[in-house]
Amino acid sequence: MDLAGATALVTGGASGLGAATARRLHDGGAGVVVVDLPGSRGAEFAEELTASRRGGPPVLFAAADVTDEAQVAAAVDLAVSDASGPGPLRIVVNCAGIATPGRVLGRDGVLPLEQFERVVRVNLFGTFNVLRLAAAAMVQAEPVTTELGGPERGVIVNTASVAAFEGQIGQPAYSASKGAVHAMTLPIARELARSLIRVVTIAPGIFETPMMAGLSEEAQASLGQQVPHPARLGRPGEYANLVAHIVDNAMLNGETIRLDGAIRMAPK
Repeated sequence: MDLAGATALVTGGASGLGAATARRLHDGGAGVVVVDLPGSRGAEFAEELTASRRGGPPVLFAAADVTDEAQVAAAVDLAVSDASGPGPLRIVVNCAGIATPGRVLGRDGVLPLEQFERVVRVNLFGTFNVLRLAAAAMVQAEPVTTELGGPERGVIVNTASVAAFEGQIGQPAYSASKGAVHAMTLPIARELARSLIRVVTIAPGIFETPMMAGLSEEAQASLGQQVPHPARLGRPGEYANLVAHIVDNAMLNGETIRLDGAIRMAPK
């Protein structure tokens, strides 16, 4: 599927993997709706991207908590409006997520149930909430056919993590949520196949994201050296490039793709 002539919705789009993806899709000619929390710099980022390509497709900001049905519905409505871009909503990328750590039996006692539930709610329920509402809008679009692929209506890309497969100590909630995102990829892809919508999940390894920004340069370098090759942290642009390739390659469907430099996480 071509980026040009399509509209994309990117959650967690104001920073990290989401921001890099929004930029990459916009550079490829897609109109973009950046979805992030009201307190994010989403509005400023959307203005920056729009200004970077004068005369290009628009970039709009939709303030939304991905777990809120009404707010996500409003963001999807914006993505299908005439103001959102050069064409129908055909690309959805779920990057919104949190990684609050917590051991089952920590220094302060048993892990609070509400802390576990919040991580799962944002990472899993939030991803599914966006996916289901966006899919309902995408099925209204006319299919398109490209030189190598098609007919297609759209592509949904979710974000899991290598923690879905090698979760570390202190990551029960995060691993559970990302493991579930991986697990639901195939059944949803099989269901939406009849609607000509593909579903693919990316499982990143250790990447340069806002969650890493709080660590010292030494700590980040140490983590990067754990990656077999290349021995560094992944860059958000590398995630964004994979998203663009998934959009372009019609045979990628129902799969979770590890993007991790061959790392296999140790217990801690």
